[in-house]
Amino acid sequence: MKISNRRSSTGGRRASAAVALGAVLALTATACGDDGSGAGGDKGAEGSGKGKIVFWDNNGGVRTDIWKEVIADFEKANPDIDVEYVGIAATEYQSKVDTAIQGGGLPDVGGVGAAMLAGFAAQQALDPLDDRLEKSSLNGKLNKDMVESLRAAGGGDDKLYSIPTSANNGVLYYRTDLFKKAGLQEPTTWERFYEAAEKLTNKSKNEFGYTIRGGAGSIAQALDAMYGQSGITTFWDSSGKKTTVNDPKNVEALEKYAGLFKKVTPAADLNNDFTKMVAQWDSGTIGMLNHNLGSYQDHVQAFGTEKFRGIPQPTGPGGKRVQVSNPVDGLGLFKSSKNKEAAWKFIEYATSHEANSKFNESAGQVPANTDAAKDAWISKAEPTKLAAEALSDGSTTIVQLPYYLPDWNTISKAENEPNFQKVLNGDMSAKDFLDTLAEQLNEAQAEWDEQMG
Repeated sequence: MKISNRRSSTGGRRASAAVALGAVLALTATACGDDGSGAGGDKGAEGSGKGKIVFWDNNGGVRTDIWKEVIADFEKANPDIDVEYVGIAATEYQSKVDTAIQGGGLPDVGGVGAAMLAGFAAQQALDPLDDRLEKSSLNGKLNKDMVESLRAAGGGDDKLYSIPTSANNGVLYYRTDLFKKAGLQEPTTWERFYEAAEKLTNKSKNEFGYTIRGGAGSIAQALDAMYGQSGITTFWDSSGKKTTVNDPKNVEALEKYAGLFKKVTPAADLNNDFTKMVAQWDSGTIGMLNHNLGSYQDHVQAFGTEKFRGIPQPTGPGGKRVQVSNPVDGLGLFKSSKNKEAAWKFIEYATSHEANSKFNESAGQVPANTDAAKDAWISKAEPTKLAAEALSDGSTTIVQLPYYLPDWNTISKAENEPNFQKVLNGDMSAKDFLDTLAEQLNEAQAEWDEQMG
């Protein structure tokens, strides 16, 4: 298979971005007022600390209800500030922000997770938050690892562009009732996982052992399965210049994982993003699902707490657990905001003890606020409790994905999700897929190294 020239495609994107940014800067003088209508490059203003601010939720629909509750609490505590909520689907969020950076219409505050942070920061769309945090009551109250993850993801200037709200973690959900009926052991190892996927499949009854993510967001889940099975613990080799994604052990692991498609999974999985995949699992005839803590409450609604468990990812070679990093989520302050004082008050409130605890209890995620992380609900939400333990007890090695690369999100989504679907369909080999991905990553890293000089 011919591998595309990564450098030429990257150069084209960079040139387009430069032209767009130049146009934005030229229009800065005419950017609009306090309604979140600025564009990237607009320096904005502190404002009065009162009036209206616009908040874009980067997981609209899924988190709409809890955000509206947090906003209502905030407005009650700050009657002089009105927050306009705009929910945007996770799959559409980055493109909507990128469009607004170029043409105007940015909000005051928006969800800014690690995976898309570098791209927004590179376009100078976000305000650094180090000084605000240092003077805030939040200082010393946020999980240090989450803060540093977002700082590293922002690029090479060591500035903090997003205040963490929560950390997610990969979870293997499985139907305890179906496992018990089939006499299967808990899928704590990859060997048991594959055994269960096969034994729980009966296509004539529309019963399947597993649901695989083939649509939007598929690459991170595939990488998780790859590194978990291969036991490789670093994303880059010892030189720091070549990725390990196409290591022969990872190729073998992906071949085995992709081979599950249509053999023990529904055919509809080819196009399923996380919402469709979760809904399909919750319909009740599938044994296992890989997702994260965010869907826990959906499963509780579907099954109660007696018919399923959510456990850390299976262990691989030597009984060790390896998984790829799940991006920390957070809130960013857009530089074009004309009411930064009020916008910061909202970020400060949303990541305070009470609000951060309420949000993460609903989302089923690990709170960024260290006081919220001690609240009683965490011990009652078993997947969250187990995830927090797995991340802190030394049992898990995290392979850090290169969120700092401005091209990471494009490479891991638009450029390779269609190729992964080809792998599932048997139209592309796992090796060709991973070699293509590796060349793109290696060239993006080389460009990054050159830029950082």
